[in-house]
Amino acid sequence: LTLGVDEQTIIDVITKRTYAQRREIAFAYERRAKKDMITALKAALSGSLESVILGLMKSTTQYDASEIRGSIKGLGTDEETLIEILCSRSKDELTEIKKVYKELFKKDLDKDVAGDTSGNFAKLLLALVQVSLVTACLYDLYNNTYTVKTELDLALYDAGVKIRGTDVPTWISIMSERSVPHLQRVFQRYKSYSPYDMQESIVKEVKGDLQKSFLVLVQCFENKQLYFAKRLNEAMKSKGAKEKMVTRIIVSRCEVDLKKICSEYKSCFGQSLQKTILEHTKGDYQKVLLSLCGPEE
Repeated sequence: LTLGVDEQTIIDVITKRTYAQRREIAFAYERRAKKDMITALKAALSGSLESVILGLMKSTTQYDASEIRGSIKGLGTDEETLIEILCSRSKDELTEIKKVYKELFKKDLDKDVAGDTSGNFAKLLLALVQVSLVTACLYDLYNNTYTVKTELDLALYDAGVKIRGTDVPTWISIMSERSVPHLQRVFQRYKSYSPYDMQESIVKEVKGDLQKSFLVLVQCFENKQLYFAKRLNEAMKSKGAKEKMVTRIIVSRCEVDLKKICSEYKSCFGQSLQKTILEHTKGDYQKVLLSLCGPEE
């Protein structure tokens, strides 16, 4: 890495491996070069390429924890990042993130979130971070289906569209404590009580960061990969492409569901994510994103 930088080789080696393999490479590098590979990468790279490569040197959970920490550290809060990560991760993922956050930063995630947000927005994020899943739906092993307790559909309706104002605590408890398959059924049935679907109801009933959070939750319950595909499209097409958002989504999902996001992207927008990357990015940053997305299917 000293005599000029061969970015292409770095991109090829790092993006074509899993996190576990990248860790092995880092250990081997340290043994051989007698120095830390991440420090060497920091010295050799800059800008957006550096952000992606250093992001890939963390596990998915470490990366999420670091992004959350970055969004609440210092002056002001990056609510967009906080909402995107906390409202799109599963209960198991959030439990892991909490643990890793404590290990990395010697702080409690819930305390940091509480200290940096307020009102019902804070209550929702804390409910997501703290609550263990309530099995309020009964799984029928024989028919491979869930039986939904109908009072939840009515509870959402009664707490929102049916009344003046909104009973936000009821919405928070339902959306933070139930399993995804259960909520998918609840939202389906909700439509039979309400003149609006769940997303339309949220837009009518609440505003600001709380509205954004509820919308992300519902979109992810319905189709998480489509949610990320839409976020990528919005980020790429916005003036001065929102590189941070593009980097965050592609790095955090590359070992989770990026292939599925690519296929949802194509279905939704009629062209591949790879083609959009070619149109809206350039240089090494473009190369590293394309390498992570892989060839078009």
